[in-house]
Amino acid sequence: MPKHYRPPGKKKEGNAAKYITRSKAIKYLQITLPVFRRLCILKGVFPREPKKKVEGNHKTYYHMKDIMFLAHEPLLEKFRDMRAYDKKVKKAVAKKNRDLAHRLLTRKPTYTLDKLIRERYPKFIDALRDLDDSLTMVHLFAALPAVESERIQVKRIQNCRRLSHEWQAYISRTHSLRKTFISVKGIYYQAEVEGQKITWLTPHALQQVLTDDVDFNVMLTFLEFYETLLAFVNFKLYHSINVKYPPILDPRLEALAADLYALYRYFSANSRVPAVESQAVSSSGSEQAKTEKKGTQTDESELRLAQLQHQLPANEPGTLMHLVDAAAGEDDDDKETRECKTLFKNLKFFLSREVPRESLLFVIPAFGGVVSWEGDGAPFKEADEGITHQIIDRPTQGHIFLSREYVQPQWIYDCVNARIILPTDNYMVGRVPPPHLSPFVDNEAEGYVPEYAETIKRLQAAARKELLPMPGVDKQELDDPQNLLVEGIISRTEANEAAEKKRKMYDLEKQHHEQLKMELQGELYSASLSNKNMQSSVEITETREEFLPDLEQVVEDAASMSKVLMSRKKRSLYEAMQDLEVAVYQCGYVRYCRNFYFFFLDSLRRVSPPALLKN
Repeated sequence: MPKHYRPPGKKKEGNAAKYITRSKAIKYLQITLPVFRRLCILKGVFPREPKKKVEGNHKTYYHMKDIMFLAHEPLLEKFRDMRAYDKKVKKAVAKKNRDLAHRLLTRKPTYTLDKLIRERYPKFIDALRDLDDSLTMVHLFAALPAVESERIQVKRIQNCRRLSHEWQAYISRTHSLRKTFISVKGIYYQAEVEGQKITWLTPHALQQVLTDDVDFNVMLTFLEFYETLLAFVNFKLYHSINVKYPPILDPRLEALAADLYALYRYFSANSRVPAVESQAVSSSGSEQAKTEKKGTQTDESELRLAQLQHQLPANEPGTLMHLVDAAAGEDDDDKETRECKTLFKNLKFFLSREVPRESLLFVIPAFGGVVSWEGDGAPFKEADEGITHQIIDRPTQGHIFLSREYVQPQWIYDCVNARIILPTDNYMVGRVPPPHLSPFVDNEAEGYVPEYAETIKRLQAAARKELLPMPGVDKQELDDPQNLLVEGIISRTEANEAAEKKRKMYDLEKQHHEQLKMELQGELYSASLSNKNMQSSVEITETREEFLPDLEQVVEDAASMSKVLMSRKKRSLYEAMQDLEVAVYQCGYVRYCRNFYFFFLDSLRRVSPPALLKN
């Protein structure tokens, strides 16, 4: 009898009953392999790895419960209907009945994935946790060209672009962006939405070339699900800040490819709607009594016109890029959000045509800045006198305004990651910028801290008015010498030397801190510091008095404390040892005096006459 023999009629047990191969699952569901893959992607069913593969290691296994889950899916019947309908269209085309084929194509059955979204994500927080891949896929297809052979349609790309801009507009409006990093693959972003950190990757604004080793049918199936998921998330997020969804954008700005700026205008317009509606309700309440008496509808029509006029976004340059903050939401912001909101406050940026416009239009307003660009539809022109920084990425500049600073785009991203306004000297036009450090790497955990990271850390400490050790000095070298003296690690002479060294290091650290603070403020370290020499000398003497006289007092206190804590026997032994030390010291002193006396007599005997010695 074979080892795995199962008598006919006996029920399967173990892995043979729990798992099923892919070929058997396709036969069980009576569908093709592409439809099976599509259904598994939409439902979230993935292959399993059983402990014991009954039918061989070269086959793909699925859980039997998942296959039964797919068998009762209503979407499966919809796919079967669509397949039968496609056969009708092909039959009409083969019979050259164009009218019937056109009529069948216009009435083709469709389906929605709304039920699957609610089924896979019962709570909104679950959808946010699974949003990383969705955002990356949508941003990727938003930058791809339309290729009919790969079934990448223009309508699909426009929808991905719209969803990505709506997401970026919300993140910028709520100041939820936390980190950003430019890499070879693209630009990484990380935002915090309702306590969840969401990281996604956007490709560079370059011409994308499609490769042949990628199955776009599988990617389009994922994209179909991700588009629906992102639309649900955007709907929920927009309604959480009292903004209508989907947004209605300015067609002129859409034609100029300024969709993100059009969304900012939509946000600024909708933020004023609640106040206008409250005024309208109060005014309509007073006018309702008049309309009941007069019986006219002129006041209601004027009121509606006034509401529409207030809802339209203003077209004033310089004020359109401000995202109006609701008064109720300001108190709810945490410390990190307030810090991000005021990073680029009172700063005005202008983007040249060679810099990544969409990325900077997303990052700068997210941190409280005002930005414009070179082209049609911009809120203000390059000649505006209020511009403080111009982002440029070319070696030379023709016309230079003395009232603004010309920096490279990396300065924006480094300021965002450091959360301070960095000095612009290293980022000026024509210079090699410092290394672009990743905020996603923990340098201390990796065991290597770059030099520029140390510089940024000191600038942050200077902005917070803190003192840090100078470069190359370890914190262990600045331990308190008084504690080391009490513990018996060092002697009194070494403690005095350590106290003097600590005092000198304190003075140097204070001077270094003042230099960093002046550099952060944009000032030059010149001879103006000579006026502070008198104050520094007074502080030096005070610090010397602080460090040196305390040593003897600390030793006496430590000795008395240790003597109190001793037992009576140990205390008497300790006093005897002290008396012995004093006696030894006195004997040594007497011996020294006697030797000196004999040495003095011997020297006199050699140089003086004998008669003088007799006297």
